Amino acid sequence: MDHAFSALLGDARELLPEAVRLRRRIHRTPELGLELPITRRAVLESLEGLPLDLETSPKTSGVVATLHGKAPGRTILLRADMDALPLEEGTGLEFSSERAGAMHACGHDAHTAMLVAAARLLASRREQFEGSVKLLFQPGEEGFGGARILIGEGLLEREPRVEGAFAIHVDPTLPAGCVATRAGPIMASDDLLSIDLTGKGGHASMPHQAVDPIPVACEIVLALQGLVTRRADAFDPVVVSVTRVRAGTTGNVIPATAHLLGTIRTVSERARRAVHEGVRRVALGIAAAHEVEAQVHVLAGYPVTVNHEGFARFTQEVASDLAGSGNVIEMKTPIMGAEDFSYILERVPGAMVFLGARPDDREPAPLHSNRMVLDENALATGIALHAAVALRFLESGIRRSL
Repeated sequence: MDHAFSALLGDARELLPEAVRLRRRIHRTPELGLELPITRRAVLESLEGLPLDLETSPKTSGVVATLHGKAPGRTILLRADMDALPLEEGTGLEFSSERAGAMHACGHDAHTAMLVAAARLLASRREQFEGSVKLLFQPGEEGFGGARILIGEGLLEREPRVEGAFAIHVDPTLPAGCVATRAGPIMASDDLLSIDLTGKGGHASMPHQAVDPIPVACEIVLALQGLVTRRADAFDPVVVSVTRVRAGTTGNVIPATAHLLGTIRTVSERARRAVHEGVRRVALGIAAAHEVEAQVHVLAGYPVTVNHEGFARFTQEVASDLAGSGNVIEMKTPIMGAEDFSYILERVPGAMVFLGARPDDREPAPLHSNRMVLDENALATGIALHAAVALRFLESGIRRSL
């Protein structure tokens, strides 16, 4: 292990109790969307006393804290998301959510706590580096596009201008303390599919006098699975899931309308464009064959999250030096979840990694489960990794191409 990184990891472990307290404070009071006043207050209070230039987003609860080194130089962005999910917690933890219908089931409480602690680590070393570190505490990752809003407010262009970006996402199914990432696509795009079918209502005993949209809806659902398996490249994956089918009011009435709702996931823009076109073609063609009117809407969501190849290799090297090569995992494939960190990676080179946080004392539950728990000891690795990536990026010897 690199001697300087050994000291980083040791200092991160000393900060761990404080980070755990902050994580649990945020976990108790989860907030959804773009307005997170309680969470932002917790972050700002935790950053008090540090030599940071603080900016708050006028449109969201976002916070950007900039730490300057001993002299001007490059700038790296470290990002943590802060928002929770609309779930009823089922973990039984002593610090469980106190808010009905809201829970930190994606680890954003841990992300925030790690970045606050990393700010302390870096602030204690500000005389050791040139350049600046922008620490982004971002709301609205869970479907609200908070990153895109903050980019629109000048996050990346405001001086000091961001030249690289890094983010950590916990994973409760990976061994605690390991780091997993890959170059290229690491997470999928996320698009919303909505199909409205209009037929002609009638008596259920006389379907020939009606135009029933329900069998048309069923046929479309099955045909979309055929579209994926027969028209999409198996080595450029596509997922189309219809997750809601809504029609009808009672047992003896054929409804006039039916509605389908679902999601489309891809890991390349080529596949994304092709499946959008295919979904429309299949739905409209089947509906026309049955004399049902169809309206197909594909609402573009987050783009594919693509790790810059050079930056991904750089983060793997840093993680190996920090945690040991045996604790760094090369992901063979992307995962089909989506991330709005993708908007940042579209504009500056950077990478996202997954930090293993699987607990030993219970069966692991995945992200977005209301039973999801973390091994909080793993946060020390994440704290140190944020700082290590920033420090090495800012070193003069790092290639300017990153």
